[in-house]
Amino acid sequence: MSLAEADVIVDRNPDLDSWKSFSGVRSRRVFAFLIDYALILALCVPAAVLVFFIGVFSLGLGWMLYSILFFLVAVPYIGLTLGGLNQATPGMRLNGIKMVRLDGAPVDSMLAIAHGALFWIANAVLTPLILIVSLFSGRKRLLHDMLLGVVVIRDEAA
Repeated sequence: MSLAEADVIVDRNPDLDSWKSFSGVRSRRVFAFLIDYALILALCVPAAVLVFFIGVFSLGLGWMLYSILFFLVAVPYIGLTLGGLNQATPGMRLNGIKMVRLDGAPVDSMLAIAHGALFWIANAVLTPLILIVSLFSGRKRLLHDMLLGVVVIRDEAA
């Protein structure tokens, strides 16, 4: 392994044992969720207009997309932002947090989408109990974080 490769590995592996990496993460995650939810709802407006025209041109068949409109907007939003270079959604970036994998590899789009899907499934089943898990986990991780091998930490660059 070259020195440049070692630098990349060190950059990808933040200090996951330091309490500073997890200070205030739980409340920041809640605020990040609210911001991201508002952004996704705002993106649903132009998507709804697009679905309207698709429905007109398909003689009404396209209007069935309204039932999954939030899903159609949220999946690319999560995949492109959380699975992107910053490893954080816009809400997470505003709150100074990011997601990292425990094995040091970057979060890819499929893992980000799986994370979002598991979050919504857990949210539908356990609302509001999903946050209670973070009170007892060592790194303030939620159940879906544990299942996927990720952790949310403070972003030192923010």
